[in-house]
Amino acid sequence: MKPFAFEDLPDILGTLAMRVENIERMVREIKSGKITPEADPGLMTVIEASKLINLSVATIYSKVCRNEIPVNKQGKKLYFIKSELLEWIKSGRVKTISELRSEVEQRLKSRD
Repeated sequence: MKPFAFEDLPDILGTLAMRVENIERMVREIKSGKITPEADPGLMTVIEASKLINLSVATIYSKVCRNEIPVNKQGKKLYFIKSELLEWIKSGRVKTISELRSEVEQRLKSRD
C-alpha cells in the first residue's frame, strides 16, 4: 500500500464512506431476507468480473491490491458488484473537445 498525501484524504474518505454504505446496505438486505449472497445477480466472482471488464484475473488482483477497483472481501474471497464495476469504468471516461469547450463556456458565463 502506498503512502497517502494529505490532499488525498477527501477522496480516500469519500471512497471509504461509499464502501461502508454499500456494505451496510448489503447486510440489511441479507438480514431482511431480500437477497442472499448466492442469489444476488449483481454479485460477481473474480472470474466473472474478469469477463465483464475484459481484464485478466491477475490484473484484477493487482488492481485490488492497489485499491484501484471497487471490491468487497469476505474472508479470503473477493466479490464484485456489477453496477459498481460499470460505474468504475464510466468514471474513467475521457471528455470530448466539444464537452470540454461547453464546460469552459458555462464556467465563463457563471463568472459574469
